[in-house]
Amino acid sequence: MKQGRARNQARVRGVVQGVGFRPFIYNLARGLGLTGWVENTGAGVELAVQGSAAAVEEFFARLVSQAPPLAAIHGVERGEASLEPGECEFSIRASRPGRRSTLISPDVAVCEACLAEMNDPSDRRHGYAFINCTHCGPRYTIIKDLPYDRPQTTMASFTLCPVCQAEYDDPGDRRFHAQPNACPECGPRLWLADAAGVELDEPEPVAAAARALAQGNVLAIKGLGGFHLAVDAKNPAAVQRLRGRKHREEKPLAVMVPDLAAAQGLAGLDEESALALASRERPIVLASLRPEAGLAPAVAPGNRLLGLMLPYTPLHHLLLAEAARLGLEALVMTSGNISDEPICLDNDEAVCRLGAQAPRGAIADLMLLYDRDIHLRSDDSVVRVVDGALRQVRRSRGFVPSPLVLRPGLVPAGCPPILAVGGHQKNTLCLLREREAFLSQHVGDLDDMRTLEFFELTADHLSRILEASPQVIACDLHPDYLSSQWAARQGLPLVRVQHHHAHAVAVMAEHGLEGRVLGLCLDGTGYGDDGTVWGGELLAASLAGYRRLGRLRTFALPGGEAAVKEPWRVGLALLLEVLGPEDTAKLDIPLLRAHGDKLGLVGRMTAQGINTPRASSLGRLFDGVAALCGLRWEVAYEGQAAVELEQAMEGPSNEGYPLALREHDGLLELDWGPMVEAIVSDALAGATPERVSARFHAGLLAGLAAWVAAGASLAGLRRVCLGGGCFMNATLLGGLPPLLRSAGLEPYSAAQAPSNDGGLSLGQAVIAANARGAGRQGGDVASLRSEEDPA
Repeated sequence: MKQGRARNQARVRGVVQGVGFRPFIYNLARGLGLTGWVENTGAGVELAVQGSAAAVEEFFARLVSQAPPLAAIHGVERGEASLEPGECEFSIRASRPGRRSTLISPDVAVCEACLAEMNDPSDRRHGYAFINCTHCGPRYTIIKDLPYDRPQTTMASFTLCPVCQAEYDDPGDRRFHAQPNACPECGPRLWLADAAGVELDEPEPVAAAARALAQGNVLAIKGLGGFHLAVDAKNPAAVQRLRGRKHREEKPLAVMVPDLAAAQGLAGLDEESALALASRERPIVLASLRPEAGLAPAVAPGNRLLGLMLPYTPLHHLLLAEAARLGLEALVMTSGNISDEPICLDNDEAVCRLGAQAPRGAIADLMLLYDRDIHLRSDDSVVRVVDGALRQVRRSRGFVPSPLVLRPGLVPAGCPPILAVGGHQKNTLCLLREREAFLSQHVGDLDDMRTLEFFELTADHLSRILEASPQVIACDLHPDYLSSQWAARQGLPLVRVQHHHAHAVAVMAEHGLEGRVLGLCLDGTGYGDDGTVWGGELLAASLAGYRRLGRLRTFALPGGEAAVKEPWRVGLALLLEVLGPEDTAKLDIPLLRAHGDKLGLVGRMTAQGINTPRASSLGRLFDGVAALCGLRWEVAYEGQAAVELEQAMEGPSNEGYPLALREHDGLLELDWGPMVEAIVSDALAGATPERVSARFHAGLLAGLAAWVAAGASLAGLRRVCLGGGCFMNATLLGGLPPLLRSAGLEPYSAAQAPSNDGGLSLGQAVIAANARGAGRQGGDVASLRSEEDPA
């Protein structure tokens, strides 16, 4: 190198836009006496540095070790370049378009530096609800396109004032090139409106909103990714009023508190849960509710868990501070929607769906609104610590759109972009771009047109911002899912993936597993390759195929879908199958006292096969047991009976109910018949639901462990992937792995993606990438059924 001088050019890939990366590079280079330039491109950040060879080496070492807190560097491609004579400074160049392979930062909580300014009466942003900098604030929900510059965001309509512009242009300022930069003079404006959306004459809208909450009113609040509905969490009448208006009868409500100390007063938080609660992602954290918390009983009825979150926007901080001055210690902060609909996105939509124009009457009494648009919905994420790991229950705001970077070997080289469209409930999509798996935010249950429109917008947005037009689509095998029907209409090669195979491969993908594994897939409903309802499955699975080794003993679902909402139907069906109609009719247990008059009808339906499919579903077995012990006859939300059965458990039991192993139809079956007989004996003796739940869970753990060990021996496998919504049950997820390890097996479970159907699209995408013929340009690709792969 001439006189010890060097010039290097580099491309940095990862989350390097919208996180203060260019100003970091600028100040790092200048501090080392280097000249050159840096710019945003569609592929990431490109730069050139020139100076002494030692300084150039130091620059690249610090580039990785001292990167900004929100940056995530996935690769640095570096090469030598010719010296530029006469170059005397380091500059930030205008952004340059190109093929988009850069990554976008998720929305993150307001940082401590911004909070200090917001709370400083002498600061020009004192009390400003939209304060932010390069280290915090909105990102994904305001981005329309890349490169990430202000004109490509919903801040485009706000012209920076001279002071904010000076901050934006000053490389030494924390807001250097902060795209959402704003102040009260030039940025978004906040106001309080009535239920009709008419602005009220309130010079201090946050204080007025807090007073309304203290008076028991329901407040709609525009947030980062959509609206919240808020009430005083310790006001029983207000909470019940919110439930009635929102038509959310029993599903638990999330609660927001100002800080960790307040959170500890409401729930028992271990170290991992506390760290998650205070993290920059600010998810809802599920933790054990303290009996003395003093919350309204309707916040979490029939549930020992509480969903807690801390404020993550400046507006949240301002509102909770004003509420605290009025004696309000905690606020219910639930999604701004009617149950099962997507959250409201903009002000007009909020008036139509939450306010005076709502079809079933106003939910909100008042609305706290502002004039910055939300481009894309993003619900609050939900997490829970189980078995020492932070588990995603709902992966959304704060985590999306950061990708899961898959290990080499999981995706074949040259694989085209693949869009996987998930299932019907808890829907997410996944766009696979080379080894990057981009799971979308939570879309929800595809039950109505609004959710389907959100689904379509999300598919388009992922494809556009990642510049990865799908060449293959993957969907569930179920022909009636709206996601599968949408996928079939796109005219692209289509991979139809069996539901439980996708659950198993999602866990394989997260842990980088190749070859064959044993998949233990337990959930409520999944369409089997034989056209029946599956849900308790042992699979010998690979990335490309599977073979069904075992199942839960099947049972009838009288009324089909009606049995999902009315567990008494499943309870009666279990009794009829084990004891027969005559002995069942003689039972004096709560289930028969409540629904014995329907026994004849259910018996005829099951005997004649009238609208009574058979299922191997563990989720539905949970429902049946909840009915047998008198805990729950009907459910108000999906999975309620199973959730309450776990929550009812009095504690670990050494007397688990027996389950048997048998071979049937060429499959290794886990037989629940002996368990039902034992539950009936306990019920006749007056056993409480708490006692039945404890014995059921203990027996289920032992039975599952024996079943898996037998299946592993049969297939010659040691690695076991635990997938499906039943592993949202902490007793199963925490208790089963130690039993499997003691049997010499290696269990793996989901953490970065939800174990339930929220992670289904990840498994679908990886399976499609490994499908034979996945890259061809027309027609259906193999459906990946058992006979097509010797796994």
